[in-house]
Amino acid sequence: MRRRLIPDIVNLQAFECAARHQNFSRAAEELNLTQSAVSRQISELEQQTGLKLFERVRQRVVLSEAGLRLLPEVKDLLLRSERLMIGAVAAGQMKLSLKVATLPTFGTRWLVPRLGRFLEEHRDVAVTVESRSKPFNFDEDNFDLAIHYGLPAWAGAVATFLCSETVLPVASRALAARLDLRSPVELADAPLLHLTTRPKLWAQWFDLQDLPSENAYPGARFDQFSMIISASIAGLGVALLPTYLIEEELRSGILLPLFDLPMPTENSYYIVMPEKKQTNETATLFQNWLLNEVPPRLQSTTELIDKL
Repeated sequence: MRRRLIPDIVNLQAFECAARHQNFSRAAEELNLTQSAVSRQISELEQQTGLKLFERVRQRVVLSEAGLRLLPEVKDLLLRSERLMIGAVAAGQMKLSLKVATLPTFGTRWLVPRLGRFLEEHRDVAVTVESRSKPFNFDEDNFDLAIHYGLPAWAGAVATFLCSETVLPVASRALAARLDLRSPVELADAPLLHLTTRPKLWAQWFDLQDLPSENAYPGARFDQFSMIISASIAGLGVALLPTYLIEEELRSGILLPLFDLPMPTENSYYIVMPEKKQTNETATLFQNWLLNEVPPRLQSTTELIDKL
C-alpha cells in the first residue's frame, strides 16, 4: 500500500461538501472552517490526484468532469468510514464482536428469525450481519465467518457443512385451487417462477419426474428467492422453493405444497471461516450454535408439515 496515495479524510470531506453546495463558503460554514481552509484542502486533494476537480462559473463553483467521476467514490468512502467508526464504537461497548456474511434470503428467512436465541444466550457479543451474494476475499472484507451455498471450496478458508437443501413445488392457496392439479404432468401448462441464478432448477425437477424438460423454462424470472416467495404468495405462479425458506408460509397455509415430490439440490450450505480466524472463540461459538439450529433432514412433505 502506497501511503502517499492515501488521501486525508478532511480533504475528502471538504470536496464532498463543496460539491454538494457548489459553494466554498457554504461548505466552510457546514464544516465550521474558513473559506480559505476549504480552498486549501481541495487544492491539496487536486495536487495529490493531479486532477482539476472544480470549474468556476460566474459566482459559483461546479464540478469538472474529473470531479464528477470522483464524487461517487468519495461519498462511498466517507459513508464506509462513518460505518466503520459507528461499528467500532458499538463493539467497544460490548466485550466481544462478531461479523457475519450471509446470503440475502437465507439471512432474512432463516438466520434472522433464529438469531434472537443466540443474542439472548450471549448478551456480551455485538453481532453484525451483512448480506453477500457471492464469495469474497476475507482479507478485504473483515468477516469472522460466512454462510455459503455451493461447494465446500473457498480460498484461504475452511468450510463446514451446515445443511443440504430440498426444494418443493408450492403455490398460493388461491392459485392451487384454480389450477387444481392432479398430476405433475399438468405443470407443463402452469405459470412457473424461476430463479435467474439457477435457470435449470425446474428442468431438473421435471427430469426427476420423467417429464419433458422443454416445458420447464417458460415463466417469470427473479434474481432472489425472496422475490419468488413474494411472487408465489401473490399468486403469480408456481415456485420451486427451499423448504427452510418458507417454514412459516407452509405452517400457516399461505403456501401449499402441490405434490409430495421434494428434490434435493446438487449443492449444500456451508459455514466458511477464514483460516486465520480458526482460533476465534466467538466465531467458533456462533458456528456451533448454527449447527445446533439445523433440524434432522426430512424426507417428505408429510414429515415437513408434521414437523412444522
